[in-house]
Amino acid sequence: MNILQINASARREGGNSTRIADAIVARLQAANPDARLTVRDLATDPHPMLDEATLSALFTPAEQRTPAQAARVALDDALIAEVQVTDVLVLGVPMYNFGIPAQLKNWFDAITRAGVTFRYTESGPEGFLTGKKVYVALARGGRYRGTENDTQTPYLKLILGFLGMTDVHFIYAEGLNMGPEATRQGFAEAEADMAAALA
Repeated sequence: MNILQINASARREGGNSTRIADAIVARLQAANPDARLTVRDLATDPHPMLDEATLSALFTPAEQRTPAQAARVALDDALIAEVQVTDVLVLGVPMYNFGIPAQLKNWFDAITRAGVTFRYTESGPEGFLTGKKVYVALARGGRYRGTENDTQTPYLKLILGFLGMTDVHFIYAEGLNMGPEATRQGFAEAEADMAAALA
């Protein structure tokens, strides 16, 4: 089993979403001692954003790219290769201003490539990153689960499903900035979600 853990917290250390993602991975490794783990921390190793130069490189045929364009596309290729060989994807996702972190959006932009990880067909889009299990560790200062203010869950379901990843489990730690008791409750709820998702 290949496990890919993506930490999207802007914090290099002490991120609550990373803490939950680490706990998910620890349980997966306990149940699968031979599992191989790759960790990509987007705080310590941020991926460049999708800009005009990147679009130009991606839309230039490989044999016509400049060395700089080839190097930029290779950065995205490396992320695509990682997720292609992954059996289990674990995402650590904090909520920043009601959305996902910019660094995670950059990661999704890098791995979402027509003809490689998805294609459009007459009956709609078809994702190629199939057969994977996904665990999403969500950490929020307030409580948004199941409300219209939770923009993260619908977006993540959409983008993951678009790429072919439909076996997705969400683990929520909420209320983490609402006082000590709310924090304790938030992590307890995350533990319950984890137990159910990994049963």
